[in-house]
Amino acid sequence: MPEPTPVQWADIVQQLGAEIAGPLSAALEQIQNLATTGQIDRRGLRLLRRSVDDARTAGMLGQQLARLASGRLRLNRERQHLTQMLRSVLAQRSRETQARGVQVRQSLKPVEIWADGALLFSLLNALMDWALANTHSSVDLRLDLTPWPVKARLSCRFAHRSLDLLTDEVDPGDDTAGLDSLAWRLLEQTAITLGVLPLREQEAGITMLTLEFNQLAPDEEAPAPLDSTHARLEAEAERMGGNSRPLAGCQLLILSANRELRAEAQNAVRHMGLLVDAVGNVAEAEQFCDEGLPHALLFDAAQMSEPLMQLISGISRDAPDVAFIEMFDGEHRTQLSTATSDGIARISRRHLPDALPSLLMFELARRP
Repeated sequence: MPEPTPVQWADIVQQLGAEIAGPLSAALEQIQNLATTGQIDRRGLRLLRRSVDDARTAGMLGQQLARLASGRLRLNRERQHLTQMLRSVLAQRSRETQARGVQVRQSLKPVEIWADGALLFSLLNALMDWALANTHSSVDLRLDLTPWPVKARLSCRFAHRSLDLLTDEVDPGDDTAGLDSLAWRLLEQTAITLGVLPLREQEAGITMLTLEFNQLAPDEEAPAPLDSTHARLEAEAERMGGNSRPLAGCQLLILSANRELRAEAQNAVRHMGLLVDAVGNVAEAEQFCDEGLPHALLFDAAQMSEPLMQLISGISRDAPDVAFIEMFDGEHRTQLSTATSDGIARISRRHLPDALPSLLMFELARRP
């Protein structure tokens, strides 16, 4: 599939503006009502929060689309276990699917492909974003190999109309309006950039998307890991350094009661394209994670407690590939999670500006 023309990119930008302006207009209306009456009920508060979240999500999608359109994206194709990565994404999003009441059914054969790991991870998350936003039932995922020519084929099937309405006639434009969202644009363009063919079909209220991966991984040994902590961090930074905002779309949660420390951590990763949230205590972190797990949790050592350890343990059970990094106000050497007994990476506050970006790239790139 060819890359989008300038006119098509203009359409994407126009759609981005609409998907940001709509929720913000709704939020402004709620704020004006609050300013007039001095009161807001629970329903109004929920609507306000939803509007802000929708606008923020659209902005994040625009950020990722801008990364794809920049022309500065350098793909680093390596052996990737597609099945393991997909299962990792599903595990990480299990709380979200449960909260939405969506069952994800899987039929996944073991498949290894040749692809850029960071972009492949983004593609699988974009697929789930789009499917979860549009399904009215369950999501069926199937991963297998075609007989000849041999390709890896990932299919995603769901009902984009309510099961009660599947037999009713619906205007075709209304039937696909939600499917052609900004989330779909991101999914489509990520697939194209990765060299994956997205084939989408709709019939009688059912959507089927098929992603075909042409480059299966050759049978060869993976390179041995580097020994030095700094060598590993430098190698990972060099590997991803050609990418514009290499971790765009990944979510980082910062846990610290110290505002200055939170600000320093945010400034250290500002250029990476991460979606950053900050909370002041463990209870707020628990509430945040109940609504959806981040890709990485960066927490102040001063917050270390039994509730925090229980939170980390629970997250690790649900999503083993979430990265945990502990910040120390005093002296502490930088440690990778692979070098600690509890799987938690560590860094001192004074090393945040120079070492945190590389540490995050290493920790988030080690996903299967």
